[in-house]
Amino acid sequence: MLGYEGVLLLLVLGGTIAVVFVLLSRFLGPRNPNSKKTSVYECGVEPVKTARERFPVRFYIVAILFVLFDIEAVFLLPWARLFRELGLFGLIEMALFVLVLVIGLVYAWRKGALEWE
Repeated sequence: MLGYEGVLLLLVLGGTIAVVFVLLSRFLGPRNPNSKKTSVYECGVEPVKTARERFPVRFYIVAILFVLFDIEAVFLLPWARLFRELGLFGLIEMALFVLVLVIGLVYAWRKGALEWE
């Protein structure tokens, strides 16, 4: 476990700051609850109708595209960390990976998946 003191210190410091900020906002922030503020609100649709109502498919398309391009960042970060060790082979592989993602983005763009009406 040697060498993890910095990680532990960072976790403790981050947790302490988070708790302090939540407590400060709880005690110092204004509270004016009313029915409009405490009602449920999600995705721009007020949930006052039946559960059998049709939901616009655009929300799902945007969510899927977000997950797709969020995964890109998951693969880019370790590659950037090992860039020097991977050399030219790693650069070519990552260029191909990014090219596939760009082709997917262009396809989604042309199909109108990024348009919001």
